[in-house]
Amino acid sequence: MSNKNNIPVLAVTMGDPAGIGPEIAAKTFANTDVYSICKPVLIGNRQIMAKAIKLVGVDLKINSIKDIAEAKFEPGTMDLYHLEAEHVADIKFGVVSAVAGDLAFRAVKKAIDLALTKEVDGTVTGPIHKGAINAAGHHFSGHTEIYAHYTNTAKYAMLLAEEDLRVIHVSTHVSLREACDRVKKDRITEVIQLLDDSLKKLGITQPKIGVAGLNPHSSDNGLFGWEEKEEIEPALEYAKSIGIDAVGPVPPDTLFAMAKGGKFDGCVAMYHDQGHIPFKVVGFNWDKEKNVMKSVKGVNITLGLPIIRTSVDHGTAFEVAGKGVASPDALHLAIEYATKLYQSET
Repeated sequence: MSNKNNIPVLAVTMGDPAGIGPEIAAKTFANTDVYSICKPVLIGNRQIMAKAIKLVGVDLKINSIKDIAEAKFEPGTMDLYHLEAEHVADIKFGVVSAVAGDLAFRAVKKAIDLALTKEVDGTVTGPIHKGAINAAGHHFSGHTEIYAHYTNTAKYAMLLAEEDLRVIHVSTHVSLREACDRVKKDRITEVIQLLDDSLKKLGITQPKIGVAGLNPHSSDNGLFGWEEKEEIEPALEYAKSIGIDAVGPVPPDTLFAMAKGGKFDGCVAMYHDQGHIPFKVVGFNWDKEKNVMKSVKGVNITLGLPIIRTSVDHGTAFEVAGKGVASPDALHLAIEYATKLYQSET
């Protein structure tokens, strides 16, 4: 789309209606600061969102649309691309259901379609429940795989970002045993290049990248494994040969602390939990007295796609859904990152 002030139109999905997605969307759209950086449109169901708005107690009107051209983009009004759904009243907070999963999935699919046809400039996703979307017959392991499938993207990766900690993954939603098998030179090289490119788009002109080892102590010269020498080091050598400032393999138990302190602009994790655990220790803050997460920050960006996709890096939080206490911080940050990525491309 053409935007006079370089402000993107962003499709924001509501997430699983049985989780916290609708309520954090309501809080985010009620924040007038959002409208200073983008033109947001929520993709979801009117009945669900009216309930969420009432739940969190914000002063927000709904403008139901069936075409992006009908959006008003006015603070105080949520432009809602309405998706019809049967049995919406049967959805219960904290309960996995095919009805909720189907609605959440169709919101994501609609956002992708709108971006591919250039009706919006980028997409931002709320949390979905993998069990629910699979119960609805949509057999994907997560958002990343949905986006890759419907954009026909073969080379992609997940990047997590929170302040100075930015982590990309060689593999994500596979078993730990399979993740070890996926530690291969070509894939590692691919994600190093994706990370270098994305960091430059985010304004870091000369990124310094730290690459984790797979094994304890990065194998200690082969004492605890062979992947570092046979797969990771050759990938690093190639990355350096094409001008990327990549260092490693760095022992995983020290890499992320160094990155948090500013030594690296980005990190390459070899598998899902190796990257997610340190990232969430930084971005998630538990309130012991109230027994809830008082702050949940962090953005998930899918790299390699032909469209922009950012997301919250937290789940549906069924345990607190419907209580109105969920933090919208991560969704707001995801919108900020989508805006930065759009502006870097225009």
